[in-house]
Amino acid sequence: MSETNKERWLSWLALSTAFMAVISAVTTMYMGKFSSKAVLMQGQETDQWAYYQAKSIKSHTFEMQKQALELQLLAQGKTLSSEAHGKFIEKIRDYDKEIKRYEGEKKEIKAKAEELARTKLKSQHMGGNFGYGLLFVQVAIMMTSIASLMKKKPLWYFGLVAMLGWVFFFLDAFFLFY
Repeated sequence: MSETNKERWLSWLALSTAFMAVISAVTTMYMGKFSSKAVLMQGQETDQWAYYQAKSIKSHTFEMQKQALELQLLAQGKTLSSEAHGKFIEKIRDYDKEIKRYEGEKKEIKAKAEELARTKLKSQHMGGNFGYGLLFVQVAIMMTSIASLMKKKPLWYFGLVAMLGWVFFFLDAFFLFY
């Protein structure tokens, strides 16, 4: 009878170890997914900030041209014909419209870059938590493997308790409790 009980717990030990191996594979997949997503978001965020910088440079160029025309108009204002004066005013207004357009575009680009940054940080936290969960699964697999080799039930229980760490970090990765 004791031989049957001994074999029964070893069967459960084998099943739980196999289950832990599957959990380890799934956790590894999620860890890789969110770590890769964080890297991709970093690239996209960098692209957005470069685009923002390009728009800033273009806007600044228009501002400098507008200021130069305003100074020329002040310096030559009384000597200019009304037609030339009108062209100066028209060009200054065109530059002003361009400056406003670029400022609006910069706001949109900045908002998108900041959203990408938030997504990146969330993905980093999620990937990290999956990594911590994976550590607990690996400890649990190691403990159940040693329990199997040494036929020590307490080691199996320790492995099962280690899975609680996986549960916490796996859930925390999805729900980000903090």
